[in-house]
Amino acid sequence: MNSLMGGLRAGTLALALVGALPAHAAQAGDERGQASKQENAGVVAGVALGAVVAGPVGAVVGGGVGALLGDRYHRQAQARAALAQDLDKSEAERTRLTASIAQLDRTLQNADELGVDVSFRTDDAAVTAQAMPPLLKLGALAASMPGAQVRVAGYADPRGSDAWNDALSLRRAQSVADVLTLAGVTRERIVVEAHGRSESASAAGDLDGYAFDRRVTVRLQLPGSGEVARRD
Repeated sequence: MNSLMGGLRAGTLALALVGALPAHAAQAGDERGQASKQENAGVVAGVALGAVVAGPVGAVVGGGVGALLGDRYHRQAQARAALAQDLDKSEAERTRLTASIAQLDRTLQNADELGVDVSFRTDDAAVTAQAMPPLLKLGALAASMPGAQVRVAGYADPRGSDAWNDALSLRRAQSVADVLTLAGVTRERIVVEAHGRSESASAAGDLDGYAFDRRVTVRLQLPGSGEVARRD
């Protein structure tokens, strides 16, 4: 008779503990206050096993242990899911980065020379603010490519003497070279040339043509794209 009453009390206690699951879930469940399936299953299994093995006290202890194990399993499952999501994002970023690098490689392989032209005012060798951004970008690209060289060639319009225009075109080329060094290109990788007015094709008095003559050409030459002239 005592054994039967003890079994009934254990069953009653087990049912009471199972009925208390929602209250426990609000404390140890997910962010919405709902218990995980793993935690609920752990409580039920723990209560049942504890009641069979050790009676009412065992049911209480078993239920608590089952809840802890179920909650731990639930949190581990959430952590694994978050890690898998992070890995998927990292893989997507790696794929995009690989595609960008491949596109850059194709661009460089299809271009023997990359460069910009810099215009100057009459009898002036100062680089304008508008010309700075493209020069700095090209310089940064050249600095990141081992073996690449930059050819900087200065020109002048036909007005004035040969000696004057030779010196002016050299100052212009050197001003551009200074900007490239700010971007990280070493002087050893910059080839400076001064052409003066020797390559001007402007007619006498053609002011628009003179504007095109007052320039410095900057060309990034990649390894294997052709022989680069020696620096004077």
